[in-house]
Amino acid sequence: MGRESLCCSVEPVILTSSDKQPSPQINAEKDHPGMRIVHLAAGAGEMYCGTCLYANTLASALAATGHDVVLVPAYTPLRAETASISRQRVVFGGINVYLQQASALFRRTPWGLDRLLDHPWLLRWAGHMASATDPRRLGPMTVSMLQGHDGRQRKELDKLVDWLSRELKPDIVHMSTGLLVGMARQIAEDLRIPVIATLTGEDSFVEHLPEPYYRRTRDLLAERCSELAALLTMNHYFADYMSEYLGIARRRFDVIPPGLDLGGYGPRLGESDAEEFTIGFLARICPDKGLHILADAFSLLSRDATVRPARLRVAGYLSKNDRDYLAGIRTKLAQRGLEARFEYLGELDRARKITFFQSLDAMSLPTVYRECKGLPVLEAWACGVPAVLPDHGAFPEMIRDSGGGLLCRANDPESLADCLKELIRNRTRAAELGRCGYEAAHGRYHAGLMAERTDAVYQRVARNHARGFGPADVEG
Repeated sequence: MGRESLCCSVEPVILTSSDKQPSPQINAEKDHPGMRIVHLAAGAGEMYCGTCLYANTLASALAATGHDVVLVPAYTPLRAETASISRQRVVFGGINVYLQQASALFRRTPWGLDRLLDHPWLLRWAGHMASATDPRRLGPMTVSMLQGHDGRQRKELDKLVDWLSRELKPDIVHMSTGLLVGMARQIAEDLRIPVIATLTGEDSFVEHLPEPYYRRTRDLLAERCSELAALLTMNHYFADYMSEYLGIARRRFDVIPPGLDLGGYGPRLGESDAEEFTIGFLARICPDKGLHILADAFSLLSRDATVRPARLRVAGYLSKNDRDYLAGIRTKLAQRGLEARFEYLGELDRARKITFFQSLDAMSLPTVYRECKGLPVLEAWACGVPAVLPDHGAFPEMIRDSGGGLLCRANDPESLADCLKELIRNRTRAAELGRCGYEAAHGRYHAGLMAERTDAVYQRVARNHARGFGPADVEG
């Protein structure tokens, strides 16, 4: 399929302040009563994590529709861009999980002592330290967590189930990642409620595990996911992929595209600098996200005298383990005389992130692995910025749906540079693609629609549960 066929047909237009639309409102009127939904979301230490942001946005949007939603962090407190609705209490606190994995002594300590180790301040500190942990060292703990009541964190599961049954009394428990599903069987059996999960890139973690933990993790993940009342993904690509990866029938998966809280998002005001084209990258700074590919493409652009000068602006979380990676990119660009045209802004809060996107003429996220979420792309589109993305993972599906950019060959700096040149040389074309992305983000990728679609899954799951259907049954 050629690049031209991937883009929507609209009249070329430059976005102005009058194009900015208000965020779609959530309709709180429903023909069914609200339920109590407990969202279990894995914290990511001090990092802004796409899965955490998704969980907080979804929980907030569902609460606005009339559901009684309780967002409960696991491992560490959640870090959210907007007002967090998460509870202060953290379940499966990271310190207790680690100590119970390491020593039988801590599997028998009193619950009161465990609560001291779950203090939010202490967990934030631990989360900051854990953010640099090599996933390849987490095989034994991953297996143990997926074993649930048969694992070394059994005491943590008992505490969670006790709290859910005595105080929260949920109608449904929704997990933000499949890596939490070791808890699901006990919750479903003891509380007699349905449990569902959103799958958000678990394979990219699992594939880094060494044997024998890799095979055991895959088997346990497949077993526990097959027991859930529903499995959600953010796109058809990942539903198809995880169906095969887990050996679970494709009909068991519901596709619910992610939605943004669009407050504050919109196109930049005025024209861009005609003398300079600004390319942006926002993601965690690590090899998997492909910043080195974009840097190489940027170098190729700089050698082409037929295109106007470009600037590369980069933002995102940088762990201690990846500082040398970024330093290597800086060094290569400096050797090519491009140091002054490269800017790293660090990790951005919500306001600074929106300003960042509004400063761009195009953005790129040339991931090495097959991305299954692509939330930064939606944020760029919400500001009217076109995207150049690799032709794998969820990106082809996103481009087909939105027409908000171009696809390049994955892991190919020359192909990426060619696509960027097309946008640099044709500002009308770039504006057209940006307008398509803007309309998609504000029309189809907003929190209200995500909540509406998720609510429909909750209603179906609740009806199936009331009728005694098993997880694999399909409502007629």
